[in-house]
Amino acid sequence: MAKNLVKPKELHAELRTKNFDEVVSGYTEEEMLEEASRCIQCKNPRCISGCPVGIDIKKFIYQLTQKDYKGAFEIIYEKNRFPSICGRVCPAEYQCRKSCVFTTKNLSYASENAINIPLLERFVGDYSRKHNLISNLQTTNKKTNLKVACIGSGPASITVAGELARYGIEVDVFEALHTLGGVLSYGIPTFRLPRDVLNYEINLLTNYGVKFYTGVIVGRTISFYELKKTYDAIFIGTGAGAPTWLNIKGESLINIYSANEYLTRVNLMHADKFPQYHTPVNVGKNIIVIGGGNTAMDAARVALRMQKINFITDGKVTVLYRRTELEMPARKVEIEHAKEEGVEFQFLVQPVEFIGDKEGKVVGVKCLKCELGEPDESGRRRPVPIKGSDFIIDTDLVIVAVGLKANQTLSDNVSELKTNKWGDIIVNPETMETSIENVYA
Repeated sequence: MAKNLVKPKELHAELRTKNFDEVVSGYTEEEMLEEASRCIQCKNPRCISGCPVGIDIKKFIYQLTQKDYKGAFEIIYEKNRFPSICGRVCPAEYQCRKSCVFTTKNLSYASENAINIPLLERFVGDYSRKHNLISNLQTTNKKTNLKVACIGSGPASITVAGELARYGIEVDVFEALHTLGGVLSYGIPTFRLPRDVLNYEINLLTNYGVKFYTGVIVGRTISFYELKKTYDAIFIGTGAGAPTWLNIKGESLINIYSANEYLTRVNLMHADKFPQYHTPVNVGKNIIVIGGGNTAMDAARVALRMQKINFITDGKVTVLYRRTELEMPARKVEIEHAKEEGVEFQFLVQPVEFIGDKEGKVVGVKCLKCELGEPDESGRRRPVPIKGSDFIIDTDLVIVAVGLKANQTLSDNVSELKTNKWGDIIVNPETMETSIENVYA
């Protein structure tokens, strides 16, 4: 039995920044068996309670040690329809891995030596895809007379669709964009989540009778009230797709993007293949990314690749974050990958103004240095700007990645749908029903 974490193979940093190929290769069978054997099969496995969907982690890992891959797949699939997706992008170090017995107590994230549960789950998902294990599972149940509409095709909606379809409920999914997946498709780069993996696991839902309709904006191209008449229930899974801004001077200057728009242009509209595809994006030589979450890391790593594939050899991508690295909410592995690839970081820095030239293009970011004060409501120490510490960073492209908020296209068109002051839909916490009967979110 291996004592230390079995690390998967990865593309070399210098090679991977020149393309959008998947960085982490995943475990071979030999590596998977070695990592699975590290699990000590705890009598009271905390990892299960750390999993948001309650996968029996202990049991599926045991099945792996016995080379019962079909059994492991059935255990996972009972709770999670998307093992290959989740095995790649789930923030497990803050969930199941954090709860692993090998994680040091009182850490806010998993110790490096915690069992690599997501990579084991990914192995099962990828194995099932390669060997078509889904064909051996029951894919149809006795049909009911119930019919449900899911608005949006992101993680929430496709999860709901899969669960309802299991019980014989007819499900139609309506997606505003031309591609399914929501944030999985427009927000996560292919070097973290290859599109063949994403598309395969979503399309498996058609085996259960789920139907998908793209290019449908509920509240505009089709009436919400029309759906209400047609379906027994509606699930709203439109997500948090609207960007949050800094609200500082100069934010409307040319070449300042929200991370949402920037990533959508590249991930969904293929700006990396312009002019073969018709959506351009400014590449930039001195790129600033503002934020410390996973979206900021994705934006920085995409921006770096855009420089490389456009032959900008002396370019630079710098992440500005107003706290220290310890407080960054991004996954540790994503931060490490960004560093390996050449992304630079400036901590304890707060942008206060964007500076433009005569043509209205951004040329600089005015910042203040910060120090950490008392913890805020998130538990992290609050950044406190230091007076008189202002300085300017030259830039020709800024990507703002400081959070997202609810897309209010639907709620703005349905007056009965109650929202809070941030635009989030208000639900009954026990039933998840909204202010409209038989409408859930």
